[in-house]
Amino acid sequence: MVGNARSIEKKATYWGVPWEEAYGYAQAVLVGNDIYVSGQLSHDSSGNLVAPAALDAGGRPRDFSMMEAQMRVTYENLSAILARFGATLDNVVEETLYVLDVDAAFAAAGTVRKEAYGTERPQCASNLIGVSRLAMAPQLIEIACKAVLRPAAAA
Repeated sequence: MVGNARSIEKKATYWGVPWEEAYGYAQAVLVGNDIYVSGQLSHDSSGNLVAPAALDAGGRPRDFSMMEAQMRVTYENLSAILARFGATLDNVVEETLYVLDVDAAFAAAGTVRKEAYGTERPQCASNLIGVSRLAMAPQLIEIACKAVLRPAAAA
């Protein structure tokens, strides 16, 4: 802790993947009724990227055909992290999708987001932001969000 600031109670959760230790961060943090979820990606339980994009000679994705597959697994991972705090995608109030190709992501998101949230109009604020690079070369998408739990009933 820096300085003499009043501390807050935080509960963190991790996947146990190598990059958590290397970078030094939690996958999600619960503070009160708020859950802050770090950028999730399409990896399996061992930390292997699912549906990695094919790379060109320079190590950059050469096509974005795996966007939908990566997006599906990313939402599955997001749901699994939220479940650790007793939440679902219904608790999400804001999400940000960081993508390498906005057109490919926008095309996939219409179907994938509606399926993930189980509704034609997910009730969360959503941002779709094009970026030049993500943490892993074959990665096409990363999703971060904020979710809110229902306050505990008064005793």
